[in-house]
Amino acid sequence: MEHLTAQEEEIMLVIWKQGKVFVKEIIAYLRTDIPYTTIASTVKNLEKKGYVQSEKMGNAFRYFPAIPQDDYKKTFMKEVVEDYFQNSYKQLVNFFVREKKLTAAELQEIIKMIEQNKDPL
Repeated sequence: MEHLTAQEEEIMLVIWKQGKVFVKEIIAYLRTDIPYTTIASTVKNLEKKGYVQSEKMGNAFRYFPAIPQDDYKKTFMKEVVEDYFQNSYKQLVNFFVREKKLTAAELQEIIKMIEQNKDPL
């Protein structure tokens, strides 16, 4: 799975959230002044990379995800853990604790979920 640029990822988040969208809808959702042609070009790149598929609707194309968001998250997070935390999820959690992004109460809640074999999300 090819890594996405920041702009591609931002657009994919819209597509994952909305399901099926036209380029105009992406622009409206993002509330951006980025030109239509730039967004359309980015969406075409996402299609070439295999992240989205399209269907012709009249004179326009409607785009929808070809890859589930969870699949991208798994790949992206695996790379982050490998590249920045020496492949240690313990170091990842420690980082968030040190940066005060994860409280002791939240950590206890995660531990309970793990012990109960539940999805923490």
